[in-house]
Amino acid sequence: MTIFFFAIKRCFRNVMNIIFLCVLPILVILMPDEEWLPLPLGFQMYGVILLFAAGRIVSIMMDDRAKGILTRVGISPITHLQYLWQNLLAYSLILIVQVGLVIIAGSLYGHDLIHPFLLFVVYSLFALTAIGFSLAWFSLFRHKETAFAVLIGMVFLMAMAGGMLWPLDMMPELMQRFAMLLPTYWLAESITIVASQGDISELLIPFAMLLLFTIAFLIIGSKRRLA
Repeated sequence: MTIFFFAIKRCFRNVMNIIFLCVLPILVILMPDEEWLPLPLGFQMYGVILLFAAGRIVSIMMDDRAKGILTRVGISPITHLQYLWQNLLAYSLILIVQVGLVIIAGSLYGHDLIHPFLLFVVYSLFALTAIGFSLAWFSLFRHKETAFAVLIGMVFLMAMAGGMLWPLDMMPELMQRFAMLLPTYWLAESITIVASQGDISELLIPFAMLLLFTIAFLIIGSKRRLA
C-alpha cells in the first residue's frame, strides 16, 4: 500500500489542490439558502467542486507520465493495475472524507439538509463517478494543461445541461432528454429526491446510473495506460 499512502500525500503538496480540496468546500458551507433551490446554494453546486477536485488530483498521474515515473513503474515489481487502483483508492478516500466533513459542517452551520446521511451517500457516489470521469478524460490527452483547460468548460456544460445550476424544466424537452445521458443529471435527480423527502426506493435508479457511469469511465480510462 506504499503507493496508496504516497498518493494521499501528493494530493496536498500543490497549492491549487489544497484550494479545491480544503478551501472551496468552506465556501459551499457559507453560501446562503435560496428558496427556489431544493438545497442551500452551496450544496446545489457542490457537485461542480467535486468534478474539479477529482480532475485536479487525478491529473497527478499525468505528471507521472510526463516525468517518466510510469516508465520506471513498468520495469518494477509493481504492475500498472496496482499503481492505478491504489491511486484511485487514495483519491476516492480523500473526496469521500471531504464529503463527510462538508455534510457535518453544513449541518452544524445551520443548513437544513433534511437527510444528511442520504446526501453523504449521494455525494460520495458522485465523487467516485467524478474520479472515473477524470480518469477517462485525461486518458484522451497528452498534455495535462490542455486537458484541464478543456475540462473547465466541459464541467460547466455538464452542470448546466444536467440541471445542477437551474431546474431542468426550464429547458426544452429535447435538452431534458439529452441531460439523462450525463452523470450530473442523475446527481441533480438524487438531490431532488432527497430534498423532497421522497421514498428511498426512488434513489435506486439514479444510484444505479451513477454506478454504471463510474464503471464505464473506469473501463475507458484504464484501457489506455498513462505511460
